[in-house]
Order: sequence, then structure tokens, then C-alpha cells
Amino acid sequence: MEYYFKTEQMSVGYQGKPLIQDIEIGLHKGEILTMIGPNGAGKSTILKSIAKQLKLIQGVVYLDKKELNHMSGLELSQKMAVVFTEKMKTELMTCEDVVATGRYPYTGHFGILSKEDHDAVREAMELVHVTEIRNQDFTKISDGQKQRVMLARAICQEPEIVILDEPTSFLDVKYKLEFLSVVQELRIKKGLTVIMSLHELELAKIISDKILCIKEGYVERCGTPEEIFESDFIKRLFHINEDCFEGNEKLLAYIGRLGRYEE
Repeated sequence: MEYYFKTEQMSVGYQGKPLIQDIEIGLHKGEILTMIGPNGAGKSTILKSIAKQLKLIQGVVYLDKKELNHMSGLELSQKMAVVFTEKMKTELMTCEDVVATGRYPYTGHFGILSKEDHDAVREAMELVHVTEIRNQDFTKISDGQKQRVMLARAICQEPEIVILDEPTSFLDVKYKLEFLSVVQELRIKKGLTVIMSLHELELAKIISDKILCIKEGYVERCGTPEEIFESDFIKRLFHINEDCFEGNEKLLAYIGRLGRYEE
């Protein structure tokens, strides 16, 4: 079975200088890959390079057997959606307005939404469980709700793959669990492929099919959660004790019930 998403000898960095080299990733459609590693290791740089926000230093990225560099911006936006930490300007916008901006790849130059576009907005908000706040001012809702609205905006693009940069940062435990549970649901219902970075090791362990470990300029290891989360390796990667990533098993099971263990 061929990979849906693949990188070959990918090197990323800034101003022609590589930060991380020889990144090899292979994902089947519907898989979730999570990047972990110390702060400043380069996880966001990899994600931005995959999303074509940064030019590759070297190598090739394939999406559905086609090189990303050969895809137009419009073509890529209909295949890939991104949710990064940068703030978008949302003054005087309702949550539904924000989600609807995800339809711009389909609306043409005038940005007029058709009935099909409105249907896609409604479906995305239902999938991400934000329908009840559709008329609220986006700037007035909680951080957890904002993250879900931005995910709905991404889903509204009808992508096949979503890139998420630290989507649970600054959220409390309740909203972390809610957000990642929605991601699992979308993977199951829509066959969505997900590439993201997380700081929370215990959540990465539960939600991921594959984990890419980044450390100080190189890929330390890539494998399944079972292969990655053995105590000696995590200690070396983060210079921590094993019990630092042991979470509340009852809460984590909430995500696990929606995930790959039921497939």
C-alpha cells in the first residue's frame, strides 16, 4: 500500500541554512502523526515547510502521489488545511463568519457563498460541536472554543489532510481533551490525515498512529507510540524522568475510546 503523504530527504530551515535535515515521513490516508521534542527543536519549522509557508532547503514532499511544489496554491488549499498559532483578524466576525472563510478556495474572486458552501459551513460546525455558538462574537468566546472554531474553519475547506501546530497549547485539561477527541472523530468519520505538534506527551501517546521525535537539528526516531514511549528513550529525548509524562488514565481513556482502538 503506497503512502498518501510522504517526504524524501526533506531538509528545512531559514535563508538557505538547514535547521533539520533528512526528514523521512510516510503516512497512509487517515493516519495521525504527532511531532514531539524540546522547545525550539524545529517542529513548527517542519510544519510550515510542509504547508509551503517556508521553502524547502532540500528534498521532496508528496501528497497523494503529487509533488507539493507542482501544486498551485488553489489546488493545495483544496487538499490541505492548516491551523497555526498565528492570530487571524476577526474583528466584528461571528464564529460562523470565521468558519465560512474556509470556503474561499471554492468561492471564486467575489467570495460569494452558494447554498453548497453554506451547507459545508453548517456541517463543519456540527462535526466540531460549535453550532450553538455560531452567532457569538469570535473574540468573546473561550480559548478552547476558538480552537474548535478554527478547526471547523479548516474542515470547511474539505481537506484531506490537516496541519496543526501545537493546537492544545494554553488550553486547560478539559479543552485539550475535547479538541483532540474531535480530531479523532474527524479521522474516523472523514478519513482525515493529521500532522501536528504537541507538547503533551501523554496525549501524543494516546492519539497518534505514528510519532516523529525531533531533537537539536535532526530526527531522533519515528515510530508507533508503543515503539517511542519506552522510558529510556523518552528520558534521553527530554532529559526527564519517566513519571513526567504519566497522565490521568481515566481522562486519557476518554480520547482512547474514540480512537484507533475501536477501529
